[in-house]
Amino acid sequence: MYNYSDLIVWQKAMNLVELVYKTTGQLPNEEKFGLTSQIRRSAVSIPSNIAEGAGRNSKKSFRHFLEISNGSVNELKTQLEISKRLNYISKEELDAILNLCGEVQKMMYSLIRKYSNPKDL
Repeated sequence: MYNYSDLIVWQKAMNLVELVYKTTGQLPNEEKFGLTSQIRRSAVSIPSNIAEGAGRNSKKSFRHFLEISNGSVNELKTQLEISKRLNYISKEELDAILNLCGEVQKMMYSLIRKYSNPKDL
């Protein structure tokens, strides 16, 4: 349906993954298989679901995968808040990632709204 790599929302989501990986690299080693892994999986899920949905043959499927991706953003934000509360990341690092999350979510909401009208499906 779409070439996912041309989608700005996918590109920003990829930037988000990169920032998350750089930030979580500083988490304690004992979190390697816990919080670090969970945060990274959530982040990777965002552009992955955008790409999967873009490759489907219907706008309805694309919207569904955008909704899944949006859920992953919320999951990521929660895990990052936990990391901040545990003093694993700074407020500045958290804010930078949350700002990018917000940009990605606004774009996804726009696309979800665009494909929520039954006549567009």
